[in-house]
Amino acid sequence: MSELTEHDYVGPHGLRVRGTVLVLPGRGETAHTYVRFGARLAADAYRVRVLERLAIDEDDLDVSLDRLAEQIAGAIADLELSGPIVRPLVLIGVDSGAAALGALVARTQASSASWWPQAVVLAGLPGYGTHESGAWDDELDARTHCPVHRAVLTDDAAAQRGTLADALPGGLLDAVYDSTVDLPHLLLSGDSDRYADPEVLSQAAKSLPRARFTQVRGAHHDVLNDLQHRSVAAEVVTFLEALRDESVLVPIVSVKISTW
Repeated sequence: MSELTEHDYVGPHGLRVRGTVLVLPGRGETAHTYVRFGARLAADAYRVRVLERLAIDEDDLDVSLDRLAEQIAGAIADLELSGPIVRPLVLIGVDSGAAALGALVARTQASSASWWPQAVVLAGLPGYGTHESGAWDDELDARTHCPVHRAVLTDDAAAQRGTLADALPGGLLDAVYDSTVDLPHLLLSGDSDRYADPEVLSQAAKSLPRARFTQVRGAHHDVLNDLQHRSVAAEVVTFLEALRDESVLVPIVSVKISTW
């Protein structure tokens, strides 16, 4: 039987599991970064596991992506020791994790793969080029305004400071932004994210056969962990629920009349 790790999150006792979510952190982050996000999705009866950050080899991106596929397949095999994987299976990537996941599904395009998901969520996809990060407080300002998340990053001895100023390999970003894989994508970005390129994100969403690009008002680069994290988690759950209903891009709730 698979034992729960500190980075596994399960729903309240007695509730039927509604799906499985794997989360891949980005630059500077650890699995601990997503304690709050994992707990929120689990509260809606989704089984969540946060993976370790992927080390990307700029000189051999194929090897890095192969390693990511093995990491995902290994996590699924481990979870299956305690019972069948409940689908939809959704992969969520953040920052460099989002770029790697997007590139992986674009390269693979094979639903026969053992780890192939029903959808991917790409949060905080960075644009091309390098960015100034400055001191730690400056970097935190670019990442989030949430005091809780700022403390989580600051108190985590394994978190790597200054990493968001590093450029990601252009080939990796090309793969995700040029992708045309027929797989539901939810692209999440804060409208105050200084590392993102909204125009490139919009074009990517238009190029994908099934995609939704959602901007979060006031959110910074760590869009899953900023002040709006409750609303963002609700948006992700709405996406998951739409997958279960097989109408992923059809809004479940729409406003008919509003006076504010």
